[in-house]
Amino acid sequence: MSFLLPKLTSKIEVDQAIKSTAEKVLVLRFGRDEDPVCLQLDDILSKTSSDLSKMATIYLVDVDQTPVYTHYFDISYIPSTVFFFNGQHMKVDYGSPDHTKFVGSFKTKQDFIDLIEVIYRGAMRGKLIVQSPIDPKNIPKYDLLYQDI
Repeated sequence: MSFLLPKLTSKIEVDQAIKSTAEKVLVLRFGRDEDPVCLQLDDILSKTSSDLSKMATIYLVDVDQTPVYTHYFDISYIPSTVFFFNGQHMKVDYGSPDHTKFVGSFKTKQDFIDLIEVIYRGAMRGKLIVQSPIDPKNIPKYDLLYQDI
């Protein structure tokens, strides 16, 4: 399903998307097209993109083609999904130590839709961090790996 969503293949394209997406949540899925979990997430993203078109713009970003952002967002697990609103990085409290990105695939389309709605409403009120509406048992668990500490 990754062929249904637009791809950003360079740092310049990612920068432009972040700067030019206005009054919508920008969803950047970092991963690889051939990864099975990325394909599962891409299926959810593509099926919800038309429903969320007034609130969100969704792009796929290949981690191998954008090493600057892969390093900046400390993407060690894929897929990782990062959110922006009007050029501001939106953080979400998932009940885990990392509020900068969602790691893994969403369990259901409704989880993703609910998250986008909460980010959108929070951002419209000027918030830079919002509380995740996703049931904690639907959030993938992982251990943070700190390198070079």
